[in-house]
Amino acid sequence: MTETYTWYDSLDPAIFPETAYAQLLERLPEVTPFNQLAWLRACADQLAGRQLRILAAWQGEHMVLCLPLTIGRERLLGMPWRVVRHLGYPLADRIVLAVDGVDSPLLGKALRQIRSRLPHSLLEFNEVLATESADRLAAVWSDLCSYREDRLSCRVPEHRITEADHKDPTGVLGSELRRARRRAGEATAQLRRLAPDAGQMRDLVGELAAVEQASWKGEEGVGLFSPERLPLMTAALTALAAQGRVRVVYLEREGRCISYRLGLLERGRLYDYNIAYLPEYSALGSGRLLLHEWLMWGLEEGWQWVDASRVSLHNSNHQLHERMDGLIDNHHWRFCSRRPGGILLGIAYRLWARVKPRIRKEKMS
Repeated sequence: MTETYTWYDSLDPAIFPETAYAQLLERLPEVTPFNQLAWLRACADQLAGRQLRILAAWQGEHMVLCLPLTIGRERLLGMPWRVVRHLGYPLADRIVLAVDGVDSPLLGKALRQIRSRLPHSLLEFNEVLATESADRLAAVWSDLCSYREDRLSCRVPEHRITEADHKDPTGVLGSELRRARRRAGEATAQLRRLAPDAGQMRDLVGELAAVEQASWKGEEGVGLFSPERLPLMTAALTALAAQGRVRVVYLEREGRCISYRLGLLERGRLYDYNIAYLPEYSALGSGRLLLHEWLMWGLEEGWQWVDASRVSLHNSNHQLHERMDGLIDNHHWRFCSRRPGGILLGIAYRLWARVKPRIRKEKMS
């Protein structure tokens, strides 16, 4: 069947075919909350210094590929380059490239479409789940680029929720959980759950942001609700909450939130997206208590998985490691074009790949 390509400059429902996109996502079992239009539209509204362009490929009336892309100039290796990224960077913890049943010739034509419409030196995807279709795309595009890098960005622990979770874990983890319950009781802190709607989410964001700003994340300026990220997160979480995709578990003391975990729900998988607590209550050990509450809630609502969303590649201390049943690899993909700038950038990345291990070895010695 002959394919056609369409470019869109907006995700506005008056312009973008949201029904066809929703049908495409339904055919992709690994879809995450960060692929949903609610999330993507919030990100599109907060773009600064970058242009949004959405490439869609069609076979008849079926959308078989959709890549919401942004392009702008970035300084890499001390020089400005034209860089194309997937919409949502850098706040999307994991995305699935929306590609379904696409053969190699179509994938090659898609890259040529991108190069024609968005001339660039570097095309970069962060936190990609390497599905069969995405791997095929990467292989085809690799042959059409001057340089391609596939780097593991993190390995995410996941836990399958089963009836066994009704029982407390044994060993050290069980002791830590009982200690956290006792300390929470001594502090008269109560466990709460909330599946906010849009109105509740708008009010809740301020409360969660206040806790995060008082924590080490706020002090270091790396929080999800830092001032520069707050407008985007408010819009994104409000839109996702309107679709019933947000869950929050928290400890409340005297009407005040002192610790929370924020999760995004997609097809029976709860993505543990953010956690923060007030420093004066750090001794409670509330993280494990709230993680256990995820499991209890999941058993009641029929979730299948709790997923850490994203962790550090090295020395991760996410508490889901204590319960994990598996690991999910997130990938970082770089494709350098065959334009002069892309060739130079590819050479620079090759050199850096050789030098980096030596520098790391010298630092460790």
